[in-house]
Amino acid sequence: MRALALALSFFAAPALAQPCGGSFSGFIDQLRSEAVTRGHDPATVDRFFSTVRQDPDMIAADRRQGHFQRSFIDFSGRLMAQYRVDNGKYYANQFDTLFDRIEAEYGVSRGVLLAFWAFETDFGQVQGDYNTVNALVTLAHDCRRPDLFRPQVFAALELFEQGAIDPATTTGAWAGEIGQVQMLPEDILTNGTDGDGDGRVSLKSSSADALMSGAAMLSDLGWRPNEPWLQEIRVPDDLDWSLTGLDQPRPVTDWTALGVTARTGTLNRQLDGAVLLPMGRDGPAFLAYPNFNVFFEWNKSFVYVLTAAYFATVLEGAPRFDPGTPDPGLSGEEIVALQEKLAARGYDVGGIDGILGAMTRDAVQKEQLRLGLPADAWPTRTLLDAL
Repeated sequence: MRALALALSFFAAPALAQPCGGSFSGFIDQLRSEAVTRGHDPATVDRFFSTVRQDPDMIAADRRQGHFQRSFIDFSGRLMAQYRVDNGKYYANQFDTLFDRIEAEYGVSRGVLLAFWAFETDFGQVQGDYNTVNALVTLAHDCRRPDLFRPQVFAALELFEQGAIDPATTTGAWAGEIGQVQMLPEDILTNGTDGDGDGRVSLKSSSADALMSGAAMLSDLGWRPNEPWLQEIRVPDDLDWSLTGLDQPRPVTDWTALGVTARTGTLNRQLDGAVLLPMGRDGPAFLAYPNFNVFFEWNKSFVYVLTAAYFATVLEGAPRFDPGTPDPGLSGEEIVALQEKLAARGYDVGGIDGILGAMTRDAVQKEQLRLGLPADAWPTRTLLDAL
């Protein structure tokens, strides 16, 4: 999805095209006026905004980022807990008929939906208790990312008109996502699907509705039916590391010619793929197929996306990845220092935040290449000292 709770900590908004800030009551008045201008009934608009309150807890949650500073091995180890594997297998069996239907209609593999269902709400058990409309309006008022949140307020108004949410009582994640797979209001309007056939879309109470809606969302975002998304690989010691990275896909036949092999099973030679080394050339290695990119529409964090994508394969029978023996890398504070040095050299690292995201990795790889270091996009003390 375009933004889920774990995703929203990462990126500041680009241009502030949407009005924001000022007194909160004045901001609410602006939203009321715009809603009426959009054609909504004034009395309905008044009822929708009558209970809205600013909530500083949402702002605090939006600023928290520490868990994304963890390495891939540490982060994935925490999320891919054994109880989630066990529960994933249980729910895969319980909803086997539904997953068969989803795979037939959308070509989205059950492991993918199970992974997001697990990570977002522990299979619907922890959906969040933040007031949804308060969250959306508070974050729209905050000038960090109004372009993201302000449109969601009006989408929530449409859901209210449909009787799908109650501004006073509907709750969910701190960033306004609702239900078992955490969908934002615009996404619910576009892809909400009645999976259980009761004539309603109930993403909080109906697992069938939530899973079908999630599959519809992935399809809408460009999921290529019945294709793989990620596979663990073995890479030769003499691979040209500068060829690796998410932005450098090439035919899988090219990778096999360079000595890349599957750890288990076989590689799909009909597709392109990118070699990912989340902790450098001595750590785990993966081949990302085109569908992997769709995960970034659900969440923007590289470490989260890679974890979710591989967990999806584990839920379908893949072994836990081989961690290898990677260099320990840099601390969060050292990543900040690295980002400052890279930014001073003209790189756009996506923010000085201590998070090793895709843009920072790209800059790291370019500097490694320039300095004659192995260009595997994994920053080390050697690189930091060299800069």
